[in-house]
Amino acid sequence: MTVDERPDDPAQAPAEVPEDVRAAAAAAAEPRRRARAAVPAGTTKRINLALQGGGSHGAFTWGVLDRLLEDDRIEFDSFSGTSAGAMNAVVFAAGWAENGRAGARTRLERFWNRIADVGAHSPIQRTVIDTLMGNWRIDTSPGYIALDLMGRVLSPYQTNPLNLNPLRDVLAEVVDIDLARYASGIKLFLCATNVHTGKIRVFDNKSLSLDAVLASACLPFMFQAVEIDGEHYYDGGYMGNPAIFPLAYNSACRDVVLVQINPLYRPEVPKTAREILDRVNEITFNSSLMREMRAVHFVNRLIAGGKLDPEAYRITRIHMIQADAEVTAMHASSKLNPERLFLHHLRDIGRRVAGEWIEENIACIGVESSVNVRETFL
Repeated sequence: MTVDERPDDPAQAPAEVPEDVRAAAAAAAEPRRRARAAVPAGTTKRINLALQGGGSHGAFTWGVLDRLLEDDRIEFDSFSGTSAGAMNAVVFAAGWAENGRAGARTRLERFWNRIADVGAHSPIQRTVIDTLMGNWRIDTSPGYIALDLMGRVLSPYQTNPLNLNPLRDVLAEVVDIDLARYASGIKLFLCATNVHTGKIRVFDNKSLSLDAVLASACLPFMFQAVEIDGEHYYDGGYMGNPAIFPLAYNSACRDVVLVQINPLYRPEVPKTAREILDRVNEITFNSSLMREMRAVHFVNRLIAGGKLDPEAYRITRIHMIQADAEVTAMHASSKLNPERLFLHHLRDIGRRVAGEWIEENIACIGVESSVNVRETFL
């Protein structure tokens, strides 16, 4: 049985399991308990980060990164990011190059606050009723309704012929792209979808640019396709949200921490047209990740079973910091809510969830996966 197949608690094994087998399972699980118990003083844990996209919900990832940066036991190797995840990764790298952990935290805070400043002038705002009721959704906003209806009959090429994008101005103001590209010591892999071929394009440090970041976040019903070297790109979420393979191929670090924003599971069946569309979008933007996790699980099993050369193939240990129930329950329209209060609320949730994850799982880094890949993704 591989690490992804072991039950976390042998006491929860089926009742018909013989006592001697149960005892053996408990003994096998003991190293796992010890691994989670404590991390020796002075020990550092190196990780790769895979950051999902999700619009304003990317502020949850801001909170996660902010909390991880507080813990000097954690070191950072590489980032794979898509859409808001790509922006968080680039801002992190530029800040890190400028002033280490403090620089990364400062730049992330500045970036998201500037998003809020720009968003304050948007026609999409919460209604008074939603504000009073504590709802973060904006689908009842007249501005949201108007833009949604307009987007069904007109393209960004018609509604925005000058191709204005306020995200470009914010990124240009906050991020020194050369610092992120050359001086951070952090490997970056930003995902976008080639409009012509439908294939994923991964922009690394050498090909990094503001256009590459914008391409990763280019939702085709909101923005014109981003042109880079004669090719056009849409949001990377269609083909990699985020992509795991660049981390497996290009990093000596074997631990990947996935920051998951889009819910994998919803118990309810959507009934309205909007609910159905929202769930289809969630499934679409998780599909490539699900396929990659299946491949990771398959290769890990072959290595563990001695069927692949461990010198040529290496185990990829998977960890996941997942948005909690409060974020999952938020209406999909809140991904377009740029309100400062909302972004800071998401940041605080991210900090709390990351703190809980560190306390429970940091000792697993470098030892074993802390998430059951088969149960979670297959």
